[in-house]
Amino acid sequence: MKRILFLLVSFFLFNSCSPEDGPNYSYELRPIVSVDIPSEFTLGGVYTITLHYNRPTTCHYYNAISYHKYLNERTIAVETAKEERNDCTATPNDVSTCSFDFQVTSNGSYVFKFWQGKDEQGNDIYLEYEIPVLE
Repeated sequence: MKRILFLLVSFFLFNSCSPEDGPNYSYELRPIVSVDIPSEFTLGGVYTITLHYNRPTTCHYYNAISYHKYLNERTIAVETAKEERNDCTATPNDVSTCSFDFQVTSNGSYVFKFWQGKDEQGNDIYLEYEIPVLE
């Protein structure tokens, strides 16, 4: 009896959540076209930084901002989720925006590196800003 119950539970567990039940997504970074960023910061201040990126098809949706920090350097990219469908329409001129709040916690200056894609050799390309911090 226990063996039959185990087999039934196993059958339902493995068949109840088939990956084909819902939409399939892949994730990719989208190049940042331009940025709205202040020319200077004040120590302790909070600033909104807006990113502009191309949404290549109607199947691409904003997912997250990839944000990595090392000392006073910030590397930022936009991550989109692409729904795997056959009816996606190209949107080459669709510029979307997203933003995040940045809190200034140290003095000196911050270097922001916004990912703009890769060159012919496969090296990452960045739009770089060095923003001084006023005290």
